[in-house]
Amino acid sequence: MNRLGRVSLLLGGLALAASAQAAPELNLLDVVAPGKAAGGGGAMSVKMQVFVVMTLLGLLPALFLMMTSFTRFVIVLSLLRQALGLQQGLPNRIVTGVALILTLLVMRPIGEQIWTQAFMPFDQDKIGLEQALQVASVPLSRFMLAQTSKAALQQVAGLAGEPKVAKPEDHAFTVKLAAFVLSELKTAFQIGCLLFIPFLVIDLVVSSVLMAMGMMMLSPLVISLPLKLLLFVLVDGWTLTVQTLISSVHPV
Repeated sequence: MNRLGRVSLLLGGLALAASAQAAPELNLLDVVAPGKAAGGGGAMSVKMQVFVVMTLLGLLPALFLMMTSFTRFVIVLSLLRQALGLQQGLPNRIVTGVALILTLLVMRPIGEQIWTQAFMPFDQDKIGLEQALQVASVPLSRFMLAQTSKAALQQVAGLAGEPKVAKPEDHAFTVKLAAFVLSELKTAFQIGCLLFIPFLVIDLVVSSVLMAMGMMMLSPLVISLPLKLLLFVLVDGWTLTVQTLISSVHPV
């Protein structure tokens, strides 16, 4: 299998490994490499390899969204666009692209650890797929736990019916992932509310002034939009926003 297939197999296997924890009778290697699971040297056929690779490629977007800070970044940038009143002036592709670049910047150390500790030995046939998945999940789990609140982790563990554990690292991967997503949503809305307040004040002031002047037929957005853009430029808003987003991610 080529390098792209191995990358897809490793990343997609993380999702399969998470569901395999909830079902111990399911052997992950029986799904991705039947020959290796039986201890033999048989390899998957070309058709089976293509099927597995294409299936795992379909999981990559969801894995990237749920296991990184992309969710936090894209929500905050979308709320910022809403606060500025630039729904049409700032396309979704720009917002998604900026969030993607910031995510790559934040996740680079984690990706380097997974590449050197899990993928390279797996690509060189020094370790098997199951061991590579276990090694790759360690830095990823450590990153997610650093961003996850204890309350969210306990709540998700209780909803999942998981018994009490001695350390947060002992939770199942699915529990940590669900708690991480909830914590990311909470953090994103907290940052978004802080960004919304100054622009909301401008909208209220402009609306009050127009009402006092009797100019009720004039849309407040016509006046408030240039003022909000001017304020955003004067305070170097993009730099402050990016700095806030990057600093909100707790180091591992």
